[in-house]
Amino acid sequence: MKKTTQLKQLLLSRDALPCPGVYDALSARVVEACGFQACQISGFGISASSLGMTDASFTSLEEVVRITSNIVRAVSIPVMTDADTGYGNAVNVWWTTKRLEETGAAGMNLEDQCLPKRCGHMEGKQLIALEEMVGKIKAAVDVREDPDFVINARTDAASVCGIDEAIRRGNAYLDAGADMVFVESPASVDEIKKAIQEIHGPVSINMLEGGRTPRLTFEELRELGAARVSCPMLTSLISAYALKRGLTYLKEHGTSVGFEELMPFETFKEFTDTSLVRAMEKKYIEEALRLLD
Repeated sequence: MKKTTQLKQLLLSRDALPCPGVYDALSARVVEACGFQACQISGFGISASSLGMTDASFTSLEEVVRITSNIVRAVSIPVMTDADTGYGNAVNVWWTTKRLEETGAAGMNLEDQCLPKRCGHMEGKQLIALEEMVGKIKAAVDVREDPDFVINARTDAASVCGIDEAIRRGNAYLDAGADMVFVESPASVDEIKKAIQEIHGPVSINMLEGGRTPRLTFEELRELGAARVSCPMLTSLISAYALKRGLTYLKEHGTSVGFEELMPFETFKEFTDTSLVRAMEKKYIEEALRLLD
């Protein structure tokens, strides 16, 4: 089964599919190894890991294409990528969708913020007109070659205009051809419940540590009828925290001896295909050297 079809079927079951955020191939491999069925590339995670910058439209489309391609190649589970605002108007969205689908991603997020956008749980967001976003979605739908490539229309209206506007926009985006609506940063359980009940299609909810939305369990969101639950920043927060702890220990002790909060090197090699490379070296290079002797 195609990864796009696999992802779409999981979402249509409205079973609160967990999608941890990833920012590179290694984080995606760990997500897959932990048993998750899909992952979501985090735009903030990419900006932080690649540039050391916040989520404010600093990464380019081609950077995201390159990173998405690496992540898709590294794992067997479906990968959703992040198109941000589509890098311009509806014509730019046409090109963005084409490039991201070519990576092998199973779907993408497309949001209705003004450029430059910002993290959905930060203040100061501004929205484009509903009609402009509808045009962007139609362009994305028209250019995709695989009808199962998931277009997840994100609206940030809940924290800007209120949950009713988020619902109005969500339904308009579904009518324009989106496959799912990502309601960003609802402020309460009641708002989450209202959005899921009144949007006429699958709804995705974000669970961000320290964000605006109350954090619920996967089971609680499943009972509410959410289609997808993304945890966009957990891998980045874990990585930054672990790096700081380990490097602080190294600085204070002058050695890593005694610091046990790390993955064993042998396990790390498993996540980086070391055995595959060694086998190829033995097959292709050592044999050639023997022939030269």
